[in-house]
Amino acid sequence: MKEKSLYVRLIPVMLVFFTMGFVDLVGIASNYVKLDLGLTDSEANIFPSLVFFWFLIFSVPTGMLMNKIGRKKTVMLSLAVTFVSLLIPCFGDGYMVMLVSFSLLGIGNALMQTSLNPLLSNIITGDKLASSLTFGQFVKAIASFLAPYIAMWGATAAIPSLGLGWRVLFPVYMVIAVVAIFLLGATHIKEEAPEGKPSTFAECFALLGNPFILLMFVGIMCHVGIDVGTNTTAPKILMERLGMDIHAAAFATSLYFIFRTIGCLTGSLILAHWSPKKFFIVSVVLMVASMAGFLLFDSKALLYVSIALVGYGNSNVFSILFSQALLSMPQRQNEVSGLMIMGLFGGTVFPLLMGFASDALRSQTGALLVLAVGVLYLLFLFPKLKQH
Repeated sequence: MKEKSLYVRLIPVMLVFFTMGFVDLVGIASNYVKLDLGLTDSEANIFPSLVFFWFLIFSVPTGMLMNKIGRKKTVMLSLAVTFVSLLIPCFGDGYMVMLVSFSLLGIGNALMQTSLNPLLSNIITGDKLASSLTFGQFVKAIASFLAPYIAMWGATAAIPSLGLGWRVLFPVYMVIAVVAIFLLGATHIKEEAPEGKPSTFAECFALLGNPFILLMFVGIMCHVGIDVGTNTTAPKILMERLGMDIHAAAFATSLYFIFRTIGCLTGSLILAHWSPKKFFIVSVVLMVASMAGFLLFDSKALLYVSIALVGYGNSNVFSILFSQALLSMPQRQNEVSGLMIMGLFGGTVFPLLMGFASDALRSQTGALLVLAVGVLYLLFLFPKLKQH
């Protein structure tokens, strides 16, 4: 009976993990908007940059909000904001309309990422928490790699698109968000009263004075930058190098997330037997090979291999760096956690730089060089990691 009660509470939370993956639709959506509105790379890359900008603003305030209204209500708020963000594009895909939609999507996701993991810890405790979090990331990744397919099916009329074309993606995901709101709202989850006072901006930023914390923070910025950058740029590379149309090239985004998903599942098993430091260097070497493949080859098969390698290699970097940061300052974990979530701001910096670089070189090679810098930083980071 107790186990049945556990699953009744767990299913709505896992559905929210699925909605967390909606943020990754910005990669393929920005490519369709670019095509529809005739935008440059730097103009189109503002969309993914804008989504992740809000992590800089909202991560620490969300921690404070959780102390006031609780974790479940904060997650419910994040779902409501996500619902509105998905509703707006149903009425058009003008530049300002999409800017507002993606801004709200980013705000909702910042609230969700900060509050959902702690909420799961109210249901699953002890040694099962890590595997449950990993499974949550797996569920999230399903939404990520389905997005390009739903957009492509809508654009090619493979499914009824209600006149929206590729934008049918938004109402499909909006319906799932509504279901998640009702299921989570009807689920009772007991929360402990918060201990101590919430972190402030000053307390979080002061930790950057610790050299190791600073290294991990920049590492997470690079990880997220590579993640968002690959999500956005991989289809463009296939279109540029192989002459694919956007519908065929959309598979690149799904391929990335398929291998990222495989990486999440296998990584949890590997990390049970290997040290995080050893697995980290294997992951980064795979990404180095991926960057070399992107820069040197024009073969369809080798470009697909490169996408798969960066997807798998980048899948466990966040969890390794995040845990290294927490273990380095166990007495300040709340502040460290808030700061590391702020590092998701890297998803803003990288696409902007990649857009400017590709426009300057008139080639996606410029974007790849920016990604390569992020990968090289992670390679530099390896000797700094601690053996835990």
